[in-house]
Amino acid sequence: MEKLVGNNYKYWKMCMEAFLQGQDLWELVSGGEAIIPIETLENVESRRKWKVRCGKALFALRTSISKEFIEHVRDITSPKEVWDTLEKLFSKKNTARLQFLENELAISRQEGMSVSEYFLRVKNLCSEISEIDDKEKISEARLRRYLIRGLKKEYVPFITSIQGWATQPSVEELENLLSNQEALAN
Repeated sequence: MEKLVGNNYKYWKMCMEAFLQGQDLWELVSGGEAIIPIETLENVESRRKWKVRCGKALFALRTSISKEFIEHVRDITSPKEVWDTLEKLFSKKNTARLQFLENELAISRQEGMSVSEYFLRVKNLCSEISEIDDKEKISEARLRRYLIRGLKKEYVPFITSIQGWATQPSVEELENLLSNQEALAN
């Protein structure tokens, strides 16, 4: 499973939910079985089983979180609390997360990535910014500027020629054009 690295929270959440459901652990997170059964003589075995399942859910959650975010949930002993903490950390109302994403977008560079990988990374960052804050919807023109700014220097002459066109290409068309240039260069 892909680790939670910050900019993939929605995807990670969907995959982790499916995984926990497949392992019959989702009720520990969703709330149905989030609280340990009361200790009585009759339910000693159910408490033991709950603790084992809780350990499995915590293992799945903690091992799927990158080290930069693990500190937020390291000492939490309930799968539901881990889930809720991550939800708050990456929630729509989280301005710190929005700032982090905008910083990531500002420093994004193609460097060792292919054109397709680079476009996907920038598009994902813009999409997440738009999801967090409706007022920060990133237009296609703005997205195109972010993409162009971080391209390798070898694409500057090609981009300069495109910018002279009467009608600017869409982001998808730009990606296709640059991918073709990349293939020709290779």
